[in-house]
Amino acid sequence: MSYAIVGFGKIGQALAHAFARKNIEVAVASRRPPEALAPQARAIGPTVVARSLRDALEADTIILAVPFGEHHDVAKALPSWEGKTVIDAMNAFPVPEELDGLASSAFVAKAFTGAKLVKGFNHLVAATLAADPAVEGGHRVVFLSSDDEDAITPVAALANQLGFAPVKLGKLNEGGALVHARGRTWGRLIFQDLYKKEQ
Repeated sequence: MSYAIVGFGKIGQALAHAFARKNIEVAVASRRPPEALAPQARAIGPTVVARSLRDALEADTIILAVPFGEHHDVAKALPSWEGKTVIDAMNAFPVPEELDGLASSAFVAKAFTGAKLVKGFNHLVAATLAADPAVEGGHRVVFLSSDDEDAITPVAALANQLGFAPVKLGKLNEGGALVHARGRTWGRLIFQDLYKKEQ
């Protein structure tokens, strides 16, 4: 399985730290050319590799960590998203009117036609996401939701590999609503820094 993080701001870098900590290779890309990202990527760790957007999108699993309004540009970069898993780590806040009552991830899924979309890694602030998730005799929780039940399983496996405790919330408009903003109100689980004790 190959991985890419698109967006190299605070959240993208925090996720890159999580991959580097476990020596898992990940491509990172943004609007800036790869040579502009390379020094920062190398500083995070040898498994974090700056790539062009086109090259990064060859990965099997792509984590979206761009500002919400930029996801359309990423979606247009590939003619087809069939066979790809897209992890939506973005937050839309305040919620744009264009969503028309949809959960932001359901709106994003429409742009990435054919991809399996999972909401995840969006509820923690960057500094917490970047920190070692092994804490207090357990592991930091990440919430996952998707309208495609099969899509959650490999993303949960990745979360485990990265040292997190994945918690499945079900469909985007059901349990997933807890990690989506509504209007000017954050979902109830956003910013909740929870741990799962070792069994």
